[in-house]
Parts: sequence; C-alpha cells; structure tokens
Amino acid sequence: MRFKQANLAAIVFATSLISSTLYVTSASATSAIKQTKGSFEDKFRQLDEVLPTPNVYRNAAGEPGHEYWQQQVDYVIKVTLDEEKRRLSATQEITYLNNSPDTLKYLWIQLDQNKFREDSMSALTTTFGGIGNRGPATQSVGASSPARLSLGALRRQQFVEDTELGYDLQKVSDSRGRPLEYVVVGTLMRVDLAKALAPGKSTKVNIDFAFNIVEEDAVSARAGYEHFPDDEREGGNDIFLLAQWFPRLAAYTDYEAWTNKEFIGRGEFTLEFGNYDVSITVPADHIVSSTGSLTNAKDVLTSQQRKRLKEAETAKRPVFIVTAEEALENEKEATNKTKTWRFKAEKVRDFAWASSRKFMWDAKGYQQGGDEQPLVMAMSFYPKEGGDLWKKYSTESVIHTMEVYGRFSFDYPYPVAQSVNGPVGGMEYPMITFNGPRTELQDDGSRTYSLAEKRFLIGVVIHEIGHIYFPMIVNSDERQWTWMDEGLNSFLDGVAGREWDPTIPWGVEPRDITDYMKSSTQVPIMTQSDSVLRLGPNAYTKPAAALNILRETIMGRELFDFAFKEYAQRWKYKRPTPADFFRTMEEASGIDLDWFWRGWFYSTDHVDISLDSVYKLRLDTKDPDIDFARQRQAEMDKPVSITDERNKAEGIELWVDRNDDISDFYDENDPWTVTNKERNSYRSFLKNLDPWEKRVFERAVKEDKNYYVLDFSNKGGLVMPIILELEFENGNKENMYIPAEIWRRTPKAVSKLIVTEKDQVLKSVTVDPRWETADVNVENNHYPRRIIPSRIEAYKSERSKTGVRRDLMQDSKTELKTDEELDKKDNDDDE
Repeated sequence: MRFKQANLAAIVFATSLISSTLYVTSASATSAIKQTKGSFEDKFRQLDEVLPTPNVYRNAAGEPGHEYWQQQVDYVIKVTLDEEKRRLSATQEITYLNNSPDTLKYLWIQLDQNKFREDSMSALTTTFGGIGNRGPATQSVGASSPARLSLGALRRQQFVEDTELGYDLQKVSDSRGRPLEYVVVGTLMRVDLAKALAPGKSTKVNIDFAFNIVEEDAVSARAGYEHFPDDEREGGNDIFLLAQWFPRLAAYTDYEAWTNKEFIGRGEFTLEFGNYDVSITVPADHIVSSTGSLTNAKDVLTSQQRKRLKEAETAKRPVFIVTAEEALENEKEATNKTKTWRFKAEKVRDFAWASSRKFMWDAKGYQQGGDEQPLVMAMSFYPKEGGDLWKKYSTESVIHTMEVYGRFSFDYPYPVAQSVNGPVGGMEYPMITFNGPRTELQDDGSRTYSLAEKRFLIGVVIHEIGHIYFPMIVNSDERQWTWMDEGLNSFLDGVAGREWDPTIPWGVEPRDITDYMKSSTQVPIMTQSDSVLRLGPNAYTKPAAALNILRETIMGRELFDFAFKEYAQRWKYKRPTPADFFRTMEEASGIDLDWFWRGWFYSTDHVDISLDSVYKLRLDTKDPDIDFARQRQAEMDKPVSITDERNKAEGIELWVDRNDDISDFYDENDPWTVTNKERNSYRSFLKNLDPWEKRVFERAVKEDKNYYVLDFSNKGGLVMPIILELEFENGNKENMYIPAEIWRRTPKAVSKLIVTEKDQVLKSVTVDPRWETADVNVENNHYPRRIIPSRIEAYKSERSKTGVRRDLMQDSKTELKTDEELDKKDNDDDE
C-alpha cells in the first residue's frame, strides 16, 4: 500500500519548454541535484556552537541574567578653557564602584588624547597609502605614477610636529591626596590601588591633567578646535568641540574583564555609566553646549535668554535663545572675563561639550509624554556659517529622530538633545552631537547650500542623535563590535529618513550594499573595527541593509519591530553583546535566524541566486491513445533538419520515393502507433489503483494543470528566501515567497515545483523583482533572459600632455600672470 502511494504521488511527467519528451517518474528517483562527496556545508547549522555559553549574567534568551552586573563610575570635574593657548586644564575626582564579583587590584583608564602623540601606536602603524586610513589622503608608489602626498597630510604632519600633544598628567592620587602608582601604556593608564577593591566597595582617584587641543581640520579627529580667520574680530574666532577630553575609566565586563585595547583611531569607545558634575570655565562671551542639564542658568544666561528658553518649551517652531544678530555682535570683540557653566548628568556613559562666541542657539520643546521624561529640549548651536540650513532643519531633525526612535526602542530619557555645528562631520555623545554641514558665502553676501548639503545635514543629525540611543543608552562595545551601534543605528536612521523624505537616498537599502558584498575588500561584519578594510559599508551599510531585509522580507514588520524593541528595552542602560542581540531577536519573534546571522555577519558570502532553467511539465495520462498522440505531435513540432530542407530545395529525390514498390509494416505505422498491448496495460494500471488513487488520478488528468519545475543555483553562497514574480500569457502576475529553508539540504542548488491552473500559462519568471535581498547579479534572475540595459557615451580622445608630449617650444612663450589676472580667471571659471 505504501509503495502504491509513493508511486502515485510521483506519476508526474516532465516536459521541457525546449524539448517535448514525456516520461513517468517515481518517488524513489534520484534527485537531479548532486552534492559532491564531502562538499556539503550546513548553512542552517545552529549558531550556539559559536556564541558564548549562556550563564547567570546573560541568559539563553538574550536577556540580562539574574546576576547581571556592571560597574558605576562617577565624575566631578572642573575644567578651564584657555582660548588663546587652545589648551584645557582640569581637575577631576573619580568615584569607582565595583559591582563585579571580582576583587580589583588596579584600574585601567583611557587616555585618548595620547593617540595624537608622534610615538603613539596610531601614528607608528599608519601606512602610506593603502586601504582603510582615516584622515588626509596619501597614495603609494605605483608602477607608472609617482607617490602622492596631499597638502592635508602635510598639514597634519606639520601640526603634530609643531604642537606638543597628549596628556600632561600633573597628579594621580587617592581621596586623601596620596600619590598612586601608575603606568602609561600608549592610550591607557594602569593605576595601582593602594588597597585591593573588594566586590561592592568603592574607591576614589583624583587626576589633575592638561593638554593642547588639536586643530580638527588638521588632524581629522573626533573633536578639536576650528579657526575662523576672517571673522569681524581681529585674529578671528574659534569653535571648540571637546570630546575624549578627560581620562575615562575603561570598562570592566563579565565577558572580557578589562576592555583595555589600545585606541588606534577607528575603534570607538567602551565606557561605564555614571553621574557627572562638571564645571566649565570659558571666556564670558562664549556660549556652551554640553552633556547634562545646566544648573546655574542665572549665572551665565541673561534674563531674556532664560525667558526665551522657557517660551521654547511650547513653541511650534524653534525659538532663538541667542539670535543671529547677538552671535554676530559677540564675534566682534573678545573679553578677558570668564564664566563658569555647571552641568549635571545622571546615568550617562560619557561627557562632551562645545564652546564658542560664534554660536547662535535655538531650541524647541519636544512633548513626548510618558513618566520618565515628558519634556525634552531639542536645541541647536551653530555659527553664522550654518545659515538658514541650520535654522530650518537642525532642531526639527532632532525632534523627528526622537519621535521615530521612540517607537522602536523607548522614550528619550534625558532632558536635552543637542546638535552642534563645528569641524567634526558627525559624532555623538550623551545628549549632544557634533554635525558638520554648512552654507556657502556668495559674492553678494548671501548664503546658499546645495541639495547634497541639505540632505547631509538632515541625515547626519538623525544619525548622530540616533546614536544617543545606540550606543549611549544601549551600551554596546563600540571598539569590539562597531556594527552593534553603527549598523543598528544606520538601520533606524534609514527608517527615520524615509519617514522624513523617501526621495532622499538614505543608503541603507539592500541594493546599496551589493557592490561591497561582491568585492575583494569585504570582511565579516563581526571583524574587530581596527581590522576592517572598509568601515562604511562593513559596519554601517551592510548590517543596516541586513536588518532592513529582516524587517521587510524575512520576519515582517510586526515580528521584527516587537523583537527589536524588546532588545532595546532589555538592554537600556546595560551592555549587550552580539549574542544577546541575536538571541533576543529569535526568542522574541519565534523565528530561527541562525542561518541569517551566520551568513550575513560571520561570512563574506554574497547573494546571487540564479534561475537557471524553467521546465513546463504535463501529466502523463497513461492512456496510450492520448499520450502517444502527444509524443507524435511533439516530434512533429521539432525544427526540420537543415540538411533535409536543402536536399529538398535542390530537388534531390529520396530513395523511398524512387522505390515505392518496396514497403513493409513500418511504412504505414510510426513509432507512436498504439496497439492493444498498450491499451491492456493501461486498463490493468487503472484496475490496480485503490478507489482513492483512481479518484485523484482521474481528477488530475481532467484538470490538466500546468506543472513547472524551476531550477535555482546559489552562486554567491549566501542562502536567502527566493522571491518570485510569475508573469502569465494572459497578462496576470503573481508573487511567490519561498523561505530560505528551501536550501537546508542542498545549499548549492534547488528545484521547485509550481502548479498553475490550465489557463495560467507561464510567460516569464523574475527572481527578487524589487531588489529586496541584495542579489549582486540581477541579470541571472530573469527567465527567459533579458537584454541587459546599459549606457554608452561617445568621447573624443585626447593625447596626454605629460612628459615628452609637452610642447615646450610653445609653452616657453607663456607670460607670467599677475595675481589680479589669476583671480579674474578663477572667477570666470566659477561662472
């Protein structure tokens, strides 16, 4: 009985679209897809063998375990900005609470300013040319061209040579002022405690320090000063952006202990949460933006400015706290007087600030509701160079970010969210971000900006404000796993961006990552940040596109959004690892995604699913009077032999025609002549069927549906769902989604049977018609294949004017132009 069931289940047929051969198969037939002996790779192998074993600190569901812990570090800092010398000096008191189960004999402290020293690991390991360098460009020696050193690179060398950089550590002591032994190791300092710090105990460390502030434009840093020589004030003015400015405790974690990896420049920061009390002394005409809440507004703001700030809480559009006219007036003169701005911040992992007399300041209240922080003041600080671009879009972008991110994570928990313009293109810290786009001053005194600059400002503000959520609150280890903050945040800023204006190319679609995924410079997303060859596509675009695919294509919005929000809320004010993210997304959605994490995050495979062939099949009726006639017709439909056709055209008479008196049985009966033997066999076949088998078979013959077999090959190695658009000859179209699990047994090639109604005759098939899966080659997605659209541009070739091809006889007649003539030419070229 079982044999009959299996046999009947596969009384299916095969007619190629190209040949019309018919045959019957059985369930025991060997698959057409062969796996080479020893070559099988399980793309769906569970990831638990790679991930850390769950424990009391991090459980198998991706949640903080019942004994989860993290350290707390509080800071009290008094810092003074010497504007003339461009130097900071400060004293700080660190209170370190040991919440770990371990006894600590020493503390590791980050000295990030030491990265700019000439003898730093960063400086000594910077290559000449090559891939992945941050900062001014160089180009190494080529076979036919000289090496190149940009003026920016020369500027950086000269600044480092002329300026003493790195920390000046003046005192490291305990709470009683007694010196503590310490050792500086590059960008780190080990402070040996006088007494080992037991679990649950705290200790205090006092550090007096100073350093010269780097010129950001010269060294390409995450902070520094920017000089404006053409301001109204003689000698110009500066904007100061201060980050990584104070010695900060390295994180001590359950998964790595001390995270004391050298700061080389690319891998960002791993820090502890704590409370800050920071007093910032600056020139009296400066405006300061900072992490935290301003606690002494009466000392540093006028009554009118405080009134404006109050009005801004309920304003429809941003209100100027410091107007453009007031900022311009500030630029004209400096002062020898100082003011001290005092800020306090709770539950933050870092502290940054900005100061300048150039700043105008606008603000608008974001009424987000909720119990934690119902009112958030969104604020922007920018010079006149920001112009209408910043007036219109900066603060509004801050609020839009909080509106969107709140839906995917949690309410913004801090009292302020700020966007500050300066020399840094884009950087984030708790409650404050640095963003670079600006307007351009024209000859008529107006300020304009390009569409690209507008998009850049909106995009970078959304991205950097988004970072306050990830990793400033969901506190992932940036240095070890860059993608956990950059990738997740890029995904969400893409969501927020499309809700702002979908016509702006946000760069996080699956189509945006295909070139990188097929390149030779791709490395796994899980690669430590300093070893990544191309950080942008690796840590930002690829993980963002991967999450976009999960949300829109694999999981669906409802399941993805729930799981992602669960992750964010589980790890708010805590430190997740990749395993916690992977496990939460699976546990909260009920979907096994190990194959996805393995392929997208741990490998350099790419997506390239090819539709190799499509076969149209027809059910074999087993009735010889029907089936033999079909076979005869199929033979007749084949093209006539070109030889026979030409013989006939030449009048060549066939032997059988010349000798028609000689004939036999086969001249009257072709190979498809039906005999009673076949008819008896057919009747016997029907008689031996069980009643239910006969009903099934006869119905299938009567319906005469279309059966198609689609052959796919996985040329890129990365298994993905197969998304199909089926187009029929009657003009109808249907979409079909085949889960990635179709590849689980044969990851290199699979075949899929598709059955359609008799009037639904397949005309063409397209794989991934909307480019949802990051398939790197869409041309093999079409069956039948299509003509590949492209462009060609005509051009006129020009001979090189270098070397011996220079016309020195003519060039030597050229007169030397005056400066005025050169200026006129430059102006004419601009027009």
